[in-house]
Amino acid sequence: MPKEAGPTWLIEQGIGEVRALLCQDGAVLAARLEWPGALIAGQVEDAKLIHRTAGSPRGTARFASGEEALVSRLPSDASEGAMLRLAVTRAAIPESHGRRKLAQARPTTGAPRPAPTLAETLGGKIVHRFPGDDWEDLFADAWEGQIAFAGGALLLCPTPAMTLIDIDGPLPPRALALAAVPHIASALRRFDIHGSIGIDFPTLPDKADRRAVDEALAAALTGIAHERTAMNGFGFVQIVTRLERPSMLARIMADRPAAAARLLLRRAEGVSEPGVLLLTAHPAVRAAVSLAWQAELARRTGRQITWREDAGLALAGGFAQAIAP
Repeated sequence: MPKEAGPTWLIEQGIGEVRALLCQDGAVLAARLEWPGALIAGQVEDAKLIHRTAGSPRGTARFASGEEALVSRLPSDASEGAMLRLAVTRAAIPESHGRRKLAQARPTTGAPRPAPTLAETLGGKIVHRFPGDDWEDLFADAWEGQIAFAGGALLLCPTPAMTLIDIDGPLPPRALALAAVPHIASALRRFDIHGSIGIDFPTLPDKADRRAVDEALAAALTGIAHERTAMNGFGFVQIVTRLERPSMLARIMADRPAAAARLLLRRAEGVSEPGVLLLTAHPAVRAAVSLAWQAELARRTGRQITWREDAGLALAGGFAQAIAP
């Protein structure tokens, strides 16, 4: 019998974002979403130390782009105003209301290098377009923050402290908790969720039931480096993994107009009929499309671009069509 192909990363170099899907046998196993222009883990660059906490090896540095990062492990002789070579260890993490946690970095003796691309990080294959509706379906789940399964649903919410996952449904508590486990593990991979993760399972008074869920969760998380608490008497489990970048969920929920704008541009690139490209979008989505992005869309498609704003349209409901010149 022919050997089945293993999982393969497919990478789309979109306008304003780079997308990656880990696919096998038509299923999406994991995803990555990157918005270029910000500091990325693995980047090495000289930056200026603009603040140092007194008596501490910590401070804040400003990179050439103007972005600031928290710095740890500062040498004792590093003073404010000094230039330091820093390796970025974590990208900035967006939060609600335009706030964000600063990127993190530490001194290094390594040679300067630009931020690694997703193609460099993941390998895989760069494609013009993902097959089918895989990206649209994944985006819709992330946009809603909800994943339905037989007998219940997961509700996902990124917060400044952790990503919270709530489980709801009509099944009996033990059955509901066990049914949710594989979908939780899948969501962590598909939405690229890392850091501190809190899962609110149904309350299970019986220790044997809690142990069964713990064992199922351990098996489902195989391959994900993590630490995990046992389920407590209230059904809560905490998972901690290494955090290097914002999840797809966090990016989308922190700036919905920007996320919807990028999705609209992807849809516009997929229009095959000839003619002028008419993009119809909510005004907030239209405002999120920069002149550079619009110019890139025109370059890629070889078309004239025109707009129609519709305040009654949902943010993610924008669409593109070809019209006669």
